[in-house]
Amino acid sequence: MTRIDDLPIRDELRGKTPYGAPQLDVPVRLNTNENPYPLPEPLVERIAERVREAARGLNRYPDRDAVELRTQLAAYLTRTTGHRIGLAGVWAANGSNEVIQQLLQTFGGPGRTALGFEPSYSMHALISRGTGTGWISGPRTADFTIDVEAAKDEIAAHRPDVVFICSPNNPTGTAVDAQTVLALHDAAQAAKPSLVVVDEAYGEFSHRPSLLALIEGRPNLVVSRTMSKAFGAAGLRLGYLAADPAVVDAVQLVRLPYHLSSVTQATALAALEHTDTLLGYVEQLKAERDRLVTELRAIGCEVTDSDANFVQFGRFEDAHAAWQGLLDRGVLVRDNGVPGWLRVTAGTPAENDAFLDAVRELMKENGK
Repeated sequence: MTRIDDLPIRDELRGKTPYGAPQLDVPVRLNTNENPYPLPEPLVERIAERVREAARGLNRYPDRDAVELRTQLAAYLTRTTGHRIGLAGVWAANGSNEVIQQLLQTFGGPGRTALGFEPSYSMHALISRGTGTGWISGPRTADFTIDVEAAKDEIAAHRPDVVFICSPNNPTGTAVDAQTVLALHDAAQAAKPSLVVVDEAYGEFSHRPSLLALIEGRPNLVVSRTMSKAFGAAGLRLGYLAADPAVVDAVQLVRLPYHLSSVTQATALAALEHTDTLLGYVEQLKAERDRLVTELRAIGCEVTDSDANFVQFGRFEDAHAAWQGLLDRGVLVRDNGVPGWLRVTAGTPAENDAFLDAVRELMKENGK
């Protein structure tokens, strides 16, 4: 049987595995950071209306520049972050992963490098390799924060073309303050004018304000976001970025023609009409996340402070064995490969209760 490595693939892809998380049939699935609340029925109806309207024109290509959608995304960012941004400073694509891919196609590529601080979102490294961009793994401290001086040294030593800062960080949940972002941005511009990408996929769940305002006057700073988490629309696959208009112009050099379908644009526009309702669910999930942190610590677990819709907890002598122990009790969490730690998504109150009961049983079984 032919294997991947038997094919004439690029050398940097040999021995690698695709991104993914097991989708197992269990009573409680808390491993992929999805929003556990289904879309409200009025929104479902509005999506049906908008898609029906779009369907009448499916014989034509969609709006190539997604002008209406980008206008509404800009209005959403302006209203929720307090930083005024317009259509020219927003770009949308099929999930934040395509946004990252387009940025790396434009600013990375063969002979260029990207740097991120691991553990972090693994797709940053995977998409870098997929675009022929060299990947550099920068350090984090023992509490998973970024050591600014050590990070600046890494930037000075490697002079990367793209720097990724994930806030809140996946899988740890830790947020990054504005002073750290500015210090790394300035270091990157001093070493070699570089694109600095702040990944705010979980930004709506953070205790901290968005870092969006930092892009003002900094044409090499980009903030990326998604509708998968806060909007409860993981199945929609809609991500977007905010940046200087020149960055938006630049990524259009590599985007595929008509990359966002009419149906995707219609669905996203419907969701944006129901922002207040959807952000109400975010507040519920933030409360559940904080409850998970409190109760896990009361049980005896170590927990990383979280600004996201998930919690990293441990420490286990054998994290995979603990993962299996929870799975045996009907609860699926994520083993990200961070030694000693697991990650759980904040679910509904009932799902979180089931998870906490499973952890208690597991700790008791192990005499802890």
